[in-house]
Amino acid sequence: MRHFRSILGAGALCAALAGLYACSSTPTYNPTVVQWELDEARLAETRIRTVIIPHVNLGPPSRNYLEDEAPRVDGMVRSYLKENGYEVLPQREFTQHWNTAVRAFGDPVDPTTGRVNMRTFVQIMQNVRDQLRETTDVDAFVFTDLIETETAFNGGMKHVARWDGVSRTPSLQGPGNSVSADFDWNRPAAVASLQISIYDMELQRLFASRGGLDATDAIDARSSSGGYVRRRAILENESHVKEGIALAFHPFIVMEDWPGNPD
Repeated sequence: MRHFRSILGAGALCAALAGLYACSSTPTYNPTVVQWELDEARLAETRIRTVIIPHVNLGPPSRNYLEDEAPRVDGMVRSYLKENGYEVLPQREFTQHWNTAVRAFGDPVDPTTGRVNMRTFVQIMQNVRDQLRETTDVDAFVFTDLIETETAFNGGMKHVARWDGVSRTPSLQGPGNSVSADFDWNRPAAVASLQISIYDMELQRLFASRGGLDATDAIDARSSSGGYVRRRAILENESHVKEGIALAFHPFIVMEDWPGNPD
C-alpha cells in the first residue's frame, strides 16, 4: 500500500498521477487488471454517500474525440454510482463554482500544450470545495479521466488486445471485410481507458484505478498496407464502456466476476 498524501501538495499529486499512468464479458482471468490504490484506513473513517463528478480531468485533458464522449461516459458513471447506493449531485453545481474560480485564479490548463499548472489547479479545487461545503452535503469528488494508450492486437490467432483488465478484438473501417495477409499485428493501435480518482473533502485521495474501454483505432480496410485509422464512432459499444466502468471502480465498488482472480 502506498502512502497517500493530500492534494494540497501539488508535487505529491503530480507524482501520484505519473505513477498511476505507469477481459472479456466473462470472468476469465486477465493479468492486465490495474493494481488499484485504496486508502482503507481513511475510507473506513470517511462517510461517503454523496459524490459529485467534476467535468474536468484530474490529469491532462483528454484527446478531443474522447472529450466529446466524456458527458455520455459521465452519465453512465453516474448511473453506476446510483445503482450502488450513492447520491450523485448534478455536475452543474461543480461547473458553476469551477468557472467562477477560473476567473479568479486563471485557467490551469495551457491551451497550447495541454499541460496542467497544478498550483493553480489546487487553488481552484480548494475554492470549489469550500463553496460546495457551504451549499451541499457532498462527501467526495469522483474524477473520470478518459485516457489513451497504445497496444497491439497480437494475442494469438484471434488477434486479441488486452489492457487494463479488458480483452478486445479489432474492428474494420471502410469497404471490405478482410485484412491483408501481410498485416503487421505487432503494430500498436490506440486504445482508451477510464481512470477513476476519488478524493474526500479534505482533498486527500481515497481511491484510484482504471479500466479499459475500447480501441479508438480500427483497421483501415481501404489501405493496401493495412494501417489503422481513427474510428468514426468512438466508444459506441455500451457493454464495453460498462465493463470498463466496473473495472475502474473495483474494489471501491466490488465488481461481480472481476477478472483479476487466477483460476
